[in-house]
Amino acid sequence: MDKVLICQKPPVSAAPLVLDSPHSGTLYPKDFRHACPKAWLRESEDAYVDELFGDAPDMGIPLLAATFPRCYIDPNRAEDDIDPLLLNKPWPGKASPTTRSDMGMGLVRRLYKAGRPEPIYDRRLSPVEIRKRIERYYRPYHDTLETLLDEAFLAFGGVWHLNCHSMPGGSAAAADIVLGDRDGTCCAGDFTRYMAAALKQMGYRVAINRPYKGVELVRKWADPARNRHSLQIEISRPLYMDEKTRRKTAGFEQTRRNMRVLIKQAIEYTKKKSAPAAAE
Repeated sequence: MDKVLICQKPPVSAAPLVLDSPHSGTLYPKDFRHACPKAWLRESEDAYVDELFGDAPDMGIPLLAATFPRCYIDPNRAEDDIDPLLLNKPWPGKASPTTRSDMGMGLVRRLYKAGRPEPIYDRRLSPVEIRKRIERYYRPYHDTLETLLDEAFLAFGGVWHLNCHSMPGGSAAAADIVLGDRDGTCCAGDFTRYMAAALKQMGYRVAINRPYKGVELVRKWADPARNRHSLQIEISRPLYMDEKTRRKTAGFEQTRRNMRVLIKQAIEYTKKKSAPAAAE
């Protein structure tokens, strides 16, 4: 079976902070059998995001990254967001398709891009095929993230989760970076504001919840009332890569250095906020 994820976990955590990159995977499983060009599918990758935050483990912070592509199965969708138009027979279990499935962008994508009619497959998928993807890829990713978050929470009395993504150039014209806390429901507002201020200090234009609020990975594991916080970060790809050639640009190293500074500042914040609980 293909390798599903890379979990870099330091021997001792420096702070109650956990990072994950669910969409940076580039290993396309052999059973994908997509009919559209692979180049189309690669447009959906959060290219190099795992590398931009790659200093986290050396700083004492766990970093989880998927190796499989989001267009194969998307860890940032609800497990029951099953697109009925993709199936060759009815789904045997609970299915709650969302508007994302209506757009062909559910748990398993039917279309390669929202609003475009080009299908990924020249066939419909069986429920068995989708169930295998859930069991072999989706659940291991979620189970590993849950373990990392629980370990941090038990050790420090709180946990802050930074869910890392990239966004196409022009998708948020007024911002270089978008932070998403689902309108304050998955993360305390002071952490969102702290991270926004840190990024603005570096010279970035920052937006909050526009146009990206955060989806399943920040919704599922967050509970701010219990000191469990999740914040999504979207970085504009032109800051560090050429979207046509998919190659890193001269801006990559500077962006990575800036993300290292951001991680350091998040460590300082989370250690301070969790100190009373850790001391009990």
